[in-house]
Order: sequence, then structure tokens, then C-alpha cells
Amino acid sequence: MSEYDPDRIKRFGRPRGLPFRIGKIGHVVLNVQDVERSARFYTELLGFEVSDVYPDDMVPGGMVFLRCNTDHHGIALVGSAAAPAANAELNHLAFEVASLDDVVRARDHLRRHGVTIDFEGRRRAGCQLAVEFRDPDNHRLEIYWGIDQIGSDGQVRPPSEWKGARSLEDAVADPVRGQDTSLRDPSLLKG
Repeated sequence: MSEYDPDRIKRFGRPRGLPFRIGKIGHVVLNVQDVERSARFYTELLGFEVSDVYPDDMVPGGMVFLRCNTDHHGIALVGSAAAPAANAELNHLAFEVASLDDVVRARDHLRRHGVTIDFEGRRRAGCQLAVEFRDPDNHRLEIYWGIDQIGSDGQVRPPSEWKGARSLEDAVADPVRGQDTSLRDPSLLKG
């Protein structure tokens, strides 16, 4: 294995003439310990809807397909995990919401339901405002808004413009260049 070289990696690119283009991340399938408990978390706390369910005789442990848009499923849960996720292979799964207000509401909703928040605020690259937490099987999840968009020139925000923030309040109070952190409902951060 070669030595990690960030500058070398920055030169990687999509080859010309590649015969296909991936359009989006389609779905993720998670192994869980208790399909019903996890399906309840994803529906009742995060608002996903059940599309289909496989019984235990089709897939050992059962399987639930969940959606958040018109795709049949964005997440599927398979009841085959023997223990909570170690997060060794999957670091986290992120869900985009339509507004910064929605991120704040999600954080407050998760808190009201006793979900431990691992992080809230703004990380660095991408500059999205987010709340990070765990599902009942210890999978790391993120709800975010405002991720940087890459234009046709291919240029990304330089690291000198990243502004980490360890709370949503701090991220709103000190936005990055070009990011409007005005809340539609400013009362969300009061209290």
C-alpha cells in the first residue's frame, strides 16, 4: 500500500469516455438486530414510510423497505445483525433536508425523543449545517442542509474558508461566504 498523499488524490478525475454516469446514491441496506424496533425508529422518528416488508421465511430476520421520496426505497433494513454496528465499514449515512429550519427542528425532535446527539453545527469540507446521531443499532446518521455545490468550473471552496462550528447556534451566527443562514422562523434558536 502506498503512502497517503492528499495532493495526488486531488488529481484523480472521471475518465473521458466512461460509458455511464452514476446519477445519485440510490439506497443503502443496513443489517439491524431487531427489524421492528429499527423500522419504528426510521418511520416514527425520521419520517420514512414503509414500502414493502419481507417475512422471516423470505429473508432470515425479516426485511423492511423504507422510502423518503418517490423511489421505492432509500433504506432497507435486514434483521440479521447479531450485535450493534461497529461502524468499521460504514462511517455514516446522511439525509438532506430542504431548509436550515428543518435541521434545527430535527435536532430538537431527536432530543425530545431521547436520541443522543453526537455532533451539531458545521464540519469543514462541504460546509453543511448538520446534526449527527445514532440509530438503535449504533449506525451513525446525519441530517443536513446547505452543502456546498460544485459548479461547472469544478472549483471547490478553499480550506481557508471552512468554518467549523460546534453548535447550530454558532454555525448560524457565523456563516461561510455565500451561505445564507437566515432562519425562516428565528424563534427556533431562542430558548
